[in-house]
Amino acid sequence: MNWNHSMYLLLMLAASSSAFTTTTSRTSVGWTTTNKGTAPSVTKLNMATWSDARAVLEYQAFLASGKQEIEKEDDGPSVIVAPSPTSQYGTNELADALALMGMGDDIIITPDQELPSGLGQRSSYPIYLTLPPHDLDDFLMNMPDSFKERREDIVFFSGGLKYGNIEGILKDRGYARDTITQVLISGMEVRPMGVVDVSLQVGVASNGEEKWSGECAACGKWLGAIEKRLEANNIRCKTGFYREWKRDMWERTVYDAVFNLVGAVRAEPTTLAEVAMYYDQEISDLLWELSGYLRGSRALTLTYGIEERLFDLAEGRGAETQCTIVDSMYPYIYGPFEMCRKFMEYVTYAQAECGLFPTATIKRPSQSIMDRPPLIRQGNLRADGKV
Repeated sequence: MNWNHSMYLLLMLAASSSAFTTTTSRTSVGWTTTNKGTAPSVTKLNMATWSDARAVLEYQAFLASGKQEIEKEDDGPSVIVAPSPTSQYGTNELADALALMGMGDDIIITPDQELPSGLGQRSSYPIYLTLPPHDLDDFLMNMPDSFKERREDIVFFSGGLKYGNIEGILKDRGYARDTITQVLISGMEVRPMGVVDVSLQVGVASNGEEKWSGECAACGKWLGAIEKRLEANNIRCKTGFYREWKRDMWERTVYDAVFNLVGAVRAEPTTLAEVAMYYDQEISDLLWELSGYLRGSRALTLTYGIEERLFDLAEGRGAETQCTIVDSMYPYIYGPFEMCRKFMEYVTYAQAECGLFPTATIKRPSQSIMDRPPLIRQGNLRADGKV
């Protein structure tokens, strides 16, 4: 067992252990103020217990696979599935961008069309499924027969305010696993001049490696193909096994949910950078709450230094980006955290007082959960030592 495997096992065992956490009961929340002051709080010590054997089972399955190195396929002719012209939510933006970044030999089809038996000299090829999450579940239930025969070749996209978090859909349909290719695309944007990288270098690690935030990431069978396609167009793309990719995907979901929500409830239009600069305490508290929830409910420990990375990303890339709530994306960005008390206080206020989420079906936590004091920070989520 190498060092990486040992460290991963330690992290997963930690996710199923007991830990002390501090809780606080606040008397008010400054929803519309622009200062960074917080209300007085009363702190006490509670015992929080997480127990989820899935983390260890996942690691055991990885060891049983015998995989030590990531296998990478070359880029080449591919099929790109664009949203149907009748889709209420989808656009061809991502499909067109993928074709533009290719070598001119891709085929673009719609979800109702059958796949070709081969492309050029390839009998196996990636199938880039660029459907929005609203259309994805229905497609997976009713896909044409030619897709059913090539399930392992489907490439799913997530991340950002357009594609969100689709893990729930993929798990229900049996696609959330190591061999299935998933791509986090929030590290790139389609602009009039073309596709651009919007990730951010946030420093250099002690071993000399560059540290980045907000980059694209890929896992699964065709991770090499998408990596080569993106990097040929100057888009950074991190590659790894599914268990590693999943941390990056959830980190992005936390960023999209927390920073946009905290900024959107303000009286004046607020940018992501302004949220990071003026509402840092509220952001930090929510990051800790959501991180603890993921650790307890999904046996998922986000990578050390998340707070530093997300604050740097918001300040470095969000100066011109207004905080935005996309009502139709509630299930794929905010919905996964409906059991988080403090987070849901913001969601409730956003809907009741700010007119946000007008059509979203919001499942609020039980009263027993809402009556508990919210979790606050223990230790430090930042890798730069700031508290």
